[in-house]
Formats: sequence, structure tokens, C-alpha cells
Amino acid sequence: MADIILDVEVRETAGSGGARAVRNAGKLPGILYGGELAPVPISVNLNAFRKALSTGKLNGHLVTLKYGSETQKVIAKSIDFHPVTDVPLHFDLYRVDEHAQVKISVPVHFKNHELSPGLKKGAALNVSIHELEILVPADHIPEDIIVDLTGLEIGDSVHVSDLKLPSDVKAHVAATDVVASITASGASKSEEAETEA
Repeated sequence: MADIILDVEVRETAGSGGARAVRNAGKLPGILYGGELAPVPISVNLNAFRKALSTGKLNGHLVTLKYGSETQKVIAKSIDFHPVTDVPLHFDLYRVDEHAQVKISVPVHFKNHELSPGLKKGAALNVSIHELEILVPADHIPEDIIVDLTGLEIGDSVHVSDLKLPSDVKAHVAATDVVASITASGASKSEEAETEA
């Protein structure tokens, strides 16, 4: 994964008035916090931030923060968006040692729908966990967790313990939690009834 670099400036003024002035200048206000240092109000060029965001590798991943000649590894912890326009309004970055263990949520994606006999019969994939909370070294955060649906029948469930996680990734939820299940829909129930008849 290509390293995302954010060129930031330290903001002189904090608060809503300062943030408004930053936005009016085409920049995005944010806060850098974590570690033993005090929180620092920062800003970044809005277009550069949106470009990094469009890669899908900004939020929840290790990012390099650049301030002049200094660099710092951080994780984008949260991004606030305008409720109507979806324009980013504010972001929070968290200082990390790139080898330190971090707790973070990553998306869960599913593959091989067409190889699930249950789904072929018209059953539904009922997803319980869309994002899995994991413990992982900051420099090894996976893009996503992939669940293989091959061979799953109606009534089958995938539990956290069934997930094939990288060796340095540990789920931060119970192993017995259900990630997804194949549940009978109206169409698949009537098909089963016809088969039995």
C-alpha cells in the first residue's frame, strides 16, 4: 500500500472561529493528539485531503504527517463530514509508533457468493459485523477482512473464530460472535417446500 503523506500546518487559533477561517482559506482544520505530547491544532489543504480520502486508505490506516522537514506516523481516527454535501469539515489524527499495537476497526468484505449453495437457492446473506475491531501493529493494518462464502448452506454461520486473520492480527471481539449467516428468504423457503412435496 502506497504511503499517504499529509502536509500540515500548525493553526494559530483553535475553536469554531479559527476553524471557519481555515475552511474559508480552502483548508481543513484538524487536531493531532495522542502519545505524551499535548494536542496540536493543525490544518491541511482540503483538495489534498480529499484526494487522500478518495484512495480509501486514509481513515483508519497508518499515514505519514509532514510538517516542514519533520515527519510523524499517525492514524486518522475520525473524519467529520457535512451532512448534506459530504465535504470533510474536521479530522482527528492520533500519534503512534508504527510498530505499536493499536486497536482499530477494519471493514469486512465477502467473496464467492456464487459458490454458496445456500445463496444459489435464494437465501439471504445476513451480515452482523460490517467492521471488525482488531489489535494489530500500526504498520500492518489490513485493508479489510475477507470472508469466503464457498460451500455455505442455508442455516450456516461464519463466526469470528472462522476468520482467516494474518498471524499478527487478533480480533478484539468474542470468538463466538457471528460475522454473517445464510438465512432462508421467502423464495428459498417455498423452493424447499416444493422440493419436499
